[in-house]
Parts: sequence; C-alpha cells; structure tokens
Amino acid sequence: MINQQQLWDDDAAQQYDTPGQGMFSPDVLGPTVEVLSELASGGPAVEFAIGTGRVAIPLLEAGVPVSGIELSHAMIARLREKVGEDQIRVVQGDMSEASIGGNFTLAFLVFNTIANLLTQDQQVRCFENAAGHLAPGGRFVIELWVPQLRSLPPGHGGTVEVSEPGYLLVDTYDVLRQHVVSHHVRFGSELSDGREALIGRTPHRYIWPSELDLMARIAGFELESRWADWDRSEFTAESRSHVSVYRLIERP
Repeated sequence: MINQQQLWDDDAAQQYDTPGQGMFSPDVLGPTVEVLSELASGGPAVEFAIGTGRVAIPLLEAGVPVSGIELSHAMIARLREKVGEDQIRVVQGDMSEASIGGNFTLAFLVFNTIANLLTQDQQVRCFENAAGHLAPGGRFVIELWVPQLRSLPPGHGGTVEVSEPGYLLVDTYDVLRQHVVSHHVRFGSELSDGREALIGRTPHRYIWPSELDLMARIAGFELESRWADWDRSEFTAESRSHVSVYRLIERP
C-alpha cells in the first residue's frame, strides 16, 4: 500500500498550489470560506489535514482564527512560506490521533481527505478526535465524494473518470475493502517525444454517506445539514459529492 508520508513529499507540496485556478479558484474558495465562516459562529476553527493552507489562509483573512493538523512535513513547510506560526498554529501528526487543543467551535476536513485514512477504524477515530477538539455544540464539516460504483461495467474493476488532452484519471476499485486507487496519467509534448507518460497513484477508502453518518453517531455527533456543494444546493441521488455538517451533541 502507498505510504501517505511518501505520497505527500516535497515534489507534491511544491506542485499542490495552483493560485487562482482549479481548487484554488475564487469560484471554489469563495463559497467554501463563506460557509465555514458562518459555521464557526465567531469562534476558532481547526482544520484536519490543513495542507498548504488552501482554505485556512483565506478563512483566516475572513476573520476566523485557524489552527491545523497535518501529517506531511513538506506540506507544512510550504504553508510556512506563506504564514507564520503566530498566525496559524499547526501540529504535525495523523489527523485521527494528533491534538492541538480543544474548545474550538468548528473542525473541518475538506476535499475528500478523510478518505486518505485507509481503514474504517482510522476514519471513526478521526471523528472521535474531532469531537475531542470541539466545544459542546461545535460542528464538524466534511467534504467528500460519493462512491461511483454504479459506473463500474459488469466484470470490470475500474472507470475512466477524466479524459482530456494531456491527462487521464482512471479509478480502480477493491469493493471488498472499499478501496479505490486513482491513477493520474499525464502526457504530452513536454514529456520526451510524446510517447511517454508520468503516472501517479493516490489510494483512498471510500465511504457511503450513510456509513459516514454512523461514524458521526459513534463519536457523539448528529447530522445537521447535507448539501451537494458549498453553494448549499440540494443533495440528491445523482449528486457526486456532498458537504456534510455534523453538530456535537450537548449532553445533559
């Protein structure tokens, strides 16, 4: 199995940021920051898998104090090129175990990253860790894709998710372990004579929305809202992703 520390190395950290484009575009970040700012309710937030600060930095600029947990030293180093420890505190460690304190009003884990935890036990512990960081009534927000097993042709274990000039994304499934490996194939004139390609692989454990809700209940959360995207559009049977908001149940 691919090691997560090796996966998010110096090369990945340097290539991760695409300012103004893709997941760094204002169309993506604007609604994300707006929703998270509202859900923080004037209190501090902690991001699990903070990465290079794609969401944390604009959220800080919007007036929300932000801290973070991140496994990759390389991603933290890239974050530190942009903001100092006095602006965003970060603890290096596994988001299912590492702690940066408590009494946050918001914890969030975006861009499918909970699926980087490759066992159900780790994913449940991530929920429990989020609960340990939150004040009573605090919220845990997860952005995650919906498994696309309906796209699998009978007898085949993979699907082509993206096909565009210079890039292919092929997902292969192990349905017994709920594992999917995304194969990123990049090719073109910049690669030798065009006959060669660069291939990268990222492993995930996919989670059904109902399974995610049960993990939340185990950790003491209840589902408050679920949308198809950060624009709060309706989540339906055809939605390919969701933003789920869980509230920590206040015990009597």
